Amino acid sequence: MSSKARGRVQSCARFGSRLRSPGRATRLRAAAVAAALAVVALAASACGEKRERVTPAGERTVTVMLDWFPNADHAPIYAAEAAGYFRQAGLRVALRAPSDPSAPIRTVAAGRVDLAVSYEPEVFRAVDRGLRVRSVAALVQRPLTSLVWLPRARIRGPRDLAGKRVGYAGIDYQRAYLEAIAVAAGVDPAQVRVRNVGFGLAPALLTGKVDAVIGAFWNYEGVQLRLARRDPQVLPVDRAGVPSYDELVFVANADALARDRAKLRAFLAAVARGERLTRRDPDFAVRALVRANRDLDRRLQTAALKATLPAFAPPRGRPWGWQDPAEWRDFGGWLHERGILRRAPDPTAAYTNELLPGGGIQP
Repeated sequence: MSSKARGRVQSCARFGSRLRSPGRATRLRAAAVAAALAVVALAASACGEKRERVTPAGERTVTVMLDWFPNADHAPIYAAEAAGYFRQAGLRVALRAPSDPSAPIRTVAAGRVDLAVSYEPEVFRAVDRGLRVRSVAALVQRPLTSLVWLPRARIRGPRDLAGKRVGYAGIDYQRAYLEAIAVAAGVDPAQVRVRNVGFGLAPALLTGKVDAVIGAFWNYEGVQLRLARRDPQVLPVDRAGVPSYDELVFVANADALARDRAKLRAFLAAVARGERLTRRDPDFAVRALVRANRDLDRRLQTAALKATLPAFAPPRGRPWGWQDPAEWRDFGGWLHERGILRRAPDPTAAYTNELLPGGGIQP
């Protein structure tokens, strides 16, 4: 298929790419950078800007499993690599793509990688089930998950969901999102015809198998459908009755935090620099992403990154990667109230901000 044809996104299967197995075309080419440098200066304390020192003790390897195939959500990581920030921190970074979205958190819990990119609800679920994991930074600081429908569904908003077929990927908390959206709109959830379509959300929508889907990302499937001129209607879950949460987070093995503290902190400091570079020069970040993953559609990644940029930025006065304690408390409680978690969660057991830039490194 030519790049022009790919850019037009003509195949239904292509619309499901973010939520399907990466396959040969989307498997990440492991990225590795090496060297050593004595000092990395970074900004952002919880109260403002400050200089930080991270002194690498020789070259250290950091293995990171992404949540899925490489895409615009991971642009700050690729920008940091291309700009040499990992090398300057004395790090050799190896990125891996998983076989399915549930693999990363299990893999980091087993100690087979240093970090995994996963989702806040998955962190709560893992801790609830006794896995020794902890979120150490937010990569995307607001929900991307959305309710999406096309004009032919004759849906003007959540109030019209009664009697409609809504597809989801079989993930319990995403079904809980749908129920919360329905209730907030005054619709009895029992009147919504829920269909498990697996990870083929967009294909199910495009072929008319369902009228709407819950679980698509506004910054990816939403953008992809717009580029294809399908006129999607996209409603982020946090604007429709679901508490805000961090969509993508870096997760570490809780037992390894003390042992690998310096290495993980250096990695996060480099990604923080990559995030600032990404916001300052999005074109550089897209080039870095596509250069490392040449099968990606540059037009789609450019548009997706443009949409995602605000979701990377930390709250004013907070360091990159900040995880809001009140949000984690409220969202964890919400998951428990809906039966997703067996026990009332202790949010501080699920996340820490201690490794963030400005989070404790002595100047």
